[in-house]
Amino acid sequence: MGNHGSNLDEILAEDMHHWYNKFMKESPSGLITLFELKAILGLQGMSEDANSYVDQVFFTFDMDGDGYIDFVEYIAAVSLLLKGEINQKLKWYFKLFDQDGNGKIDKDELETIFTAIQDITRVHDTQPEDIVSLIFEKIDVNGEGELTLEEFITGAKEHPDIMEMLKKMMDLTPVLVIIVNGRRKSV
Repeated sequence: MGNHGSNLDEILAEDMHHWYNKFMKESPSGLITLFELKAILGLQGMSEDANSYVDQVFFTFDMDGDGYIDFVEYIAAVSLLLKGEINQKLKWYFKLFDQDGNGKIDKDELETIFTAIQDITRVHDTQPEDIVSLIFEKIDVNGEGELTLEEFITGAKEHPDIMEMLKKMMDLTPVLVIIVNGRRKSV
């Protein structure tokens, strides 16, 4: 995996004008579509779960739901990932995990996302089922098999091991490094 600290420091040091230039270089129209995002990140030919996860990430950053990420949404996303408060990040994680938008996360949704993340990162340290079981064992105190936003945030904050696991699984630093350094080279 490596330490991304120096890359994050460099990313944080970038000024707004520089970010704007990078954004416009990747998307001269000033708007990034889902297809363009996948091309920028070199994410073609993924599994169905991984593809669905990238779609979900895109739609959580497309705040106005118009099918595009504009510069303001782009900066908001980068800012959240790099400097967001823990409550903001947990709310974003929850929105990402809640694939059907019903305001609750169930085991299948969480397992699908974690499987997709592993498909994309190719890091398979722990089985998604094991991660999900641990999260629900510690956080789902009512045993309902679903987590509300409040349960999720409270549970994650009360269990440092869960918080660390979420931070590790949801670390999008490699994605930001690709954006900063330009498109991935075709193989």
